[in-house]
Amino acid sequence: MDKQGRTDCPALPPGWKKEEVIRKSGLSAGKSDVYYFSPSGKKFRSKPQLARYLGNAVDLSCFDFRTGKMMPSKLQKNKQRLRNESLHPNKGKPDLNTALPIRQTASIFKQPVTKVTNHPDNKVRSDPQRLADQPRQLFWEKRLRGLSASDVGQEILRAMELPRGLQALGPVPDDVTLLSAVASALHVGSVPVTGQLSSAAEKNPAVWLNSSQPLCRAFVVTDDDIRKQEERVRRVRKKLEEALLAGDPAGSRGQDE
Repeated sequence: MDKQGRTDCPALPPGWKKEEVIRKSGLSAGKSDVYYFSPSGKKFRSKPQLARYLGNAVDLSCFDFRTGKMMPSKLQKNKQRLRNESLHPNKGKPDLNTALPIRQTASIFKQPVTKVTNHPDNKVRSDPQRLADQPRQLFWEKRLRGLSASDVGQEILRAMELPRGLQALGPVPDDVTLLSAVASALHVGSVPVTGQLSSAAEKNPAVWLNSSQPLCRAFVVTDDDIRKQEERVRRVRKKLEEALLAGDPAGSRGQDE
C-alpha cells in the first residue's frame, strides 16, 4: 500500500491525525483505506471504533469517516431516514431469501381448484414435469455485480483469488461476480457444479447455456487440488488455535498443567 502521509483532522480534538492509504495490489487496487490516529498513536480503522473510544467527548453523528469532516446534511438525512422507518416499519427491509431469481412465465398466484365429486368422469390432472422444472432467468449472475462482504468494523473483506482453471464465460464481468455465482450454485443447487460442459456455450451462451450451472468454463477438481485445499485448511486451523491460545492465558496454563 502507498501511504499518503498523516494530516491533522480539525473535526476531532487537537492531536488527532488522519491517514489515507492506497491499495497497490489485488482486485481492489487503486482504492483507498482511511485510518485515524489518536495523540497517543492508537490506530482506528472504522467509525464505530472511533465512537467507542471517544464516547460522549465528541458527537460523531454527522462525522464523515472517509473525508474527516463534519457533514450536517448527513445528520439531516439520518434523521429523515429514521423518521420514515418509524412511519413505515416494514418498508425497505432486505430480502433474506437465498433462492436464485426465477422468471415467472405463468401467473404468480396460486389458483384455486374446485373438484366436482359427483361427476363419474372427473379426474384431477397435473403435470409433475412442469411443476419440477421451473424456468430460470438467463445471466442472473449479473445481479451479483458490485456486491461485497464487510466485517463488523465496516471494512470490506478482500475477495478470494480463484484458481486459474476457473474462468468466466459469457457476460460475467469479473472474478468477484463469478465467485458469487459459484458460491450460490454450491449453496442452493442440487446438482454437482461442473461449469458449462457444452463447447457451444462459449460461442452462443444465450442458446446453449445450461441454466443449472454457473457461467464458467468446464473444470475438473483433481485429487491433488483436494489435498492442497485440505493442507490450507489445516494451516488455517493451526493459526486459529495459536491465536486463541495466545489470547487466553488461563486456558494455556490449564493445558500445561
